[in-house]
Amino acid sequence: MGRTKPIVDNAYVAGLTDGEGCFYVQVRKSSAYRAGHTVHLHFHIKMQERDKDLLEKIRNTVGCGAVYMQKETRPNHCQCYRYTVSAQRDILEIVIPFFRKYPLQTASKRQNFELFCKVGDLVKQKAHLSEQGIEAIRKIKSLMNQRTVGLA
Repeated sequence: MGRTKPIVDNAYVAGLTDGEGCFYVQVRKSSAYRAGHTVHLHFHIKMQERDKDLLEKIRNTVGCGAVYMQKETRPNHCQCYRYTVSAQRDILEIVIPFFRKYPLQTASKRQNFELFCKVGDLVKQKAHLSEQGIEAIRKIKSLMNQRTVGLA
């Protein structure tokens, strides 16, 4: 019988994400795509170096992603670890359903998540493969991670 990996409560993951998590959409130029751009969805939680074990428990709980050191070069900032999920399949099939089941409580993070989900839906529909789709994604992205966020 194998060892069970340590986990945390699902609601704890949602709560920590409310305070320390980020849902991010990246749009980059790429000649490999017909629309001239590629779209990547990312989810991450960043914590101080001493909390690496907690991030690993979160990774085990969610069931995907990786924990790695994010080198800090700014003076008066400590070294940090980041739990990141970047694989599109994991974002669409694990992360989004996880936060649908365990909803975020803060209005701003919940709104960012809903915008993130809209982009996820467009990616699922392959809208990111057209110029019109890229523009729609850029418009949604422009509303994300602002101090005051309004749903479009």
